[in-house]
Amino acid sequence: MKRLAPALLACVLAAPLAAAAAETPIAPGYWETTSQVVSPFPTKKTEKRCIREQDVEKFIGGAPNRHYTCTYPTREIAGGKIRLAGSCKTKNSEPVPISGEGVYTRDSLRLDARIRAKLGGITVPVHARTSGRRIADACPAEAEAK
Repeated sequence: MKRLAPALLACVLAAPLAAAAAETPIAPGYWETTSQVVSPFPTKKTEKRCIREQDVEKFIGGAPNRHYTCTYPTREIAGGKIRLAGSCKTKNSEPVPISGEGVYTRDSLRLDARIRAKLGGITVPVHARTSGRRIADACPAEAEAK
């Protein structure tokens, strides 16, 4: 479950912001994001990434990757606020229900998610949080190359 929750959290973060792209897309630049599982097994990961203008849609679009696919039938994104409900799944798992609420601007975001993961036949409620902020307009040369 420790491995599944961060992957699902990344999915929760990325997918709902796609609908916000037309309204207020995030600004390209150098971003710092922190993904954490608040409970039941606390973890925290902070990373910096370069979001180029041509990558903004992919970053905020929640495009499926080799780890997970998410769907959000409920998406309410307006006025800097996000509310969503849906599910995510890995290649070999059943869909896991997810709901979340958060806020966003062109230079920041924060999303609190509730995930109902299955662990050995038991449903375990997971509280996860992702926050991000743009730390520079331009990316350092080493980040740009990644």
